[in-house]
Amino acid sequence: MMRMTLTTPILHTARLRLRPFADADADLLFALHSSAYVLRYWDSAPWKERARAERFIAACRQMADEGTGARVAIDRVSDGAFIGWCSLTRWNPDYRSASLGYCLDDAMWGHGYATEAAHALLQWAFDTLDLNRVQAETDTRNLASARVLEKIGFEREGTLREDCVVNGEVSDSWVFGLIRREWRPSTMPIPAR
Repeated sequence: MMRMTLTTPILHTARLRLRPFADADADLLFALHSSAYVLRYWDSAPWKERARAERFIAACRQMADEGTGARVAIDRVSDGAFIGWCSLTRWNPDYRSASLGYCLDDAMWGHGYATEAAHALLQWAFDTLDLNRVQAETDTRNLASARVLEKIGFEREGTLREDCVVNGEVSDSWVFGLIRREWRPSTMPIPAR
């Protein structure tokens, strides 16, 4: 399979701007990923050193250069605040598939930002990458993340039993899928005000 460079998009929604990561994002990214509360359902431990943020940003650029996906920083339009990130990884042009992920600061939870950002990135992916399928996984205890996926049209397809070790506990993951023919770009939920 031949890979090509993938330009990381700049996308705008009513309340958000999705953009490529910059070196200046390292401190905010480190703060996000060093929070044990934010990462309580992740299969990796909170970051202990700022250099992890720098490597994350470099990996975002490498992913775009190798044409395997796009990871974007999410800024709130009203004040320009960095609130998290959203990504499409494991892009496979032959299979027309990719995986969706996101991570937002806990102060931003419950405002519809993850739904809005993921919807915008999916719209770009279906239009630009001509995807047929997008997959996402979430810890079965992370009901809020499951609701985000369901709001944007994903169907829960199964459970990966004892898939991860999260904070020393073996945990299950739900697998969600969204097929192009089921994608409804015009049904973006209106965020609660």
